[in-house]
Amino acid sequence: MDASTVVDLGRGALWAVMLIASPLLLVALAVGLFIGIIQAATSINESTLSFIPKLIALGLSLSLFGGWQLAMLIDYTKDIYKRIPALFS
Repeated sequence: MDASTVVDLGRGALWAVMLIASPLLLVALAVGLFIGIIQAATSINESTLSFIPKLIALGLSLSLFGGWQLAMLIDYTKDIYKRIPALFS
């Protein structure tokens, strides 16, 4: 196994993590920004106020994107298992 193979495996892993995590992170960012704007406009400084909407939004987005995320993870794992024989030859 040479350095280019290791770099390729690491790059693929980081790309898979980015693709799998980005929908949930973007939803949490959008909801947090929206709640932050509402809190700033109304001068409500309650830190727990943003927790429940974020939790609900993440639950909904996980139910929406969860199947796709799981399929991506399974495809990546299958690809890694297919590459195992070539790694040590």
